[in-house]
Amino acid sequence: MTTIQIIFWLLLFIVFYSYLGYGILVFVLVRIKKVFFQTTKAETSYEPEVTLFVAAYNEKDYVDAKVENSFSLEYPKDKVRQVWITDGSDDGTPEILKKYRDQGVEVYHENQRGGKIGAMNRGMQFVKSPIVIFSDGNTMLGKESIRRIVNLFADPKVGCVSGEKRIFNKEKDSAAGTEGIYWKYESKVKKWDAELYSVVGAAGELFAIRTELFEAVEKDTLLDDFIISLRIAMKGYTIQYDPEAYAIESASANVKEELKRKVRIAAGGIQSIIRLKPLLNIFKYGMLSFQYVSHRVLRWTLAPWSLPVIFLLNLWLAALEGWTNLGNIYTLMFYAQILFYLMALTGWFLENRKISIKILFVPYYFFIMNYAVFAGLGRYWKGQQTVNWERAKRGS
Repeated sequence: MTTIQIIFWLLLFIVFYSYLGYGILVFVLVRIKKVFFQTTKAETSYEPEVTLFVAAYNEKDYVDAKVENSFSLEYPKDKVRQVWITDGSDDGTPEILKKYRDQGVEVYHENQRGGKIGAMNRGMQFVKSPIVIFSDGNTMLGKESIRRIVNLFADPKVGCVSGEKRIFNKEKDSAAGTEGIYWKYESKVKKWDAELYSVVGAAGELFAIRTELFEAVEKDTLLDDFIISLRIAMKGYTIQYDPEAYAIESASANVKEELKRKVRIAAGGIQSIIRLKPLLNIFKYGMLSFQYVSHRVLRWTLAPWSLPVIFLLNLWLAALEGWTNLGNIYTLMFYAQILFYLMALTGWFLENRKISIKILFVPYYFFIMNYAVFAGLGRYWKGQQTVNWERAKRGS
C-alpha cells in the first residue's frame, strides 16, 4: 500500500469515526459496561428548591407562552423560582414580564446588551437555590423536565444535567426533517455518553448545574453552555443526560437559516478547544478526554478538513487506475463521492426554490455542517463573531 493510499484510508476513517464510528463504539462499550456493573436508580424523593433562569433578548412573541409553560411544570410550586435577565431588550419584553411579578417571576433588566453570557454572569447573583436550570426564552419545556433533571442531581457526583433539544417537525419546514433526524441521532449518542461516563457538553436550550459550581465565564465566550458544563466536568463531576427532560422549538425555516447557527457554533467550537486545551490530556482526564475528542474535537477540526483532501486523493488514485475501471475500489469511491456532492448541490438548488426532497437534504445538510466549520474558523480568527446571537428564522 502506497503512502497516498494510507493517508486516504486514515482520513476516511477519521470522517467515519467522527460521525458514525464513535456512536457505534460507545454503544458497544455501554453494553459491555452493563454486563459487569450494576446501575442504581435515582432518588425520587429529592426535592430541593430550583431556579428557572432565562436570559432573554427581545422575546416578546414567546414570553407569555414561556411563563405559562414554566408554571405548568410538574414540581412543587413553592420550590420553583423564575429569574429572567432581559438586558438590552427594547421590544417590550421586560414590560410584558412585569405583569407576572405578583406570581413570583423576577425580572432584572439593564439597557446595555452584553450577550447571553453577559446576562448569565450578571444574573447568577440573584440565584439562591442549590440548583439552577437554564433554558431559552423561545423554547417550551416538557412537563416532567424539572423533576427528571432534579432526580439526577440526587447523585452527588453529578455536577451538571443536560436536557434534550427536540425539533417541532412540520412537513412544510424544509429543514425540519433533516435537522430533526440529526438531533435524534445526537440524543442517542448523548444518552450512551452519559451511560458510559459523562456527556461532553450541555445543550443551551435546557441544562442545569449545581449553583455552587458556577464560575463566571469570559465575556466573549460564544458557547456558554459548552464551556460552563465542561469546566464543571473537569472538576471531577459528571454531566448526565435525560432525553425525557426536553426543550422543544421549531426547526430553522430553511437550511440557510440553520447555517447561521452552525457557523456561530463552529466558531465557538474552535474557541472552546483553545480554552479547554487541558482537557485534551487523556492521561489527566481519562474517559472524559476520550469522549470529548471523539464526539466534539474531531468534528470541529480534523473531520471537515479531511473531506477535501479525501476527494483530491481519491481523484489521484482513480486516475492512476483509469476512469473506466469500475472494478477498482478507488474508482468506485470517487464516483460515489461525485454522486454525493451532486446530491448536495441538487438539495441546495431545490431548497432555494422551496422544494423539499428529504433524501437530498441529508447530503446537503452534511455538507452545510462541514462548510460551517470553515466559515466559523474564519469568523473566529478575524474576530467577526460576537457574543450577540444573530437570530435564525424559525419555521412557522
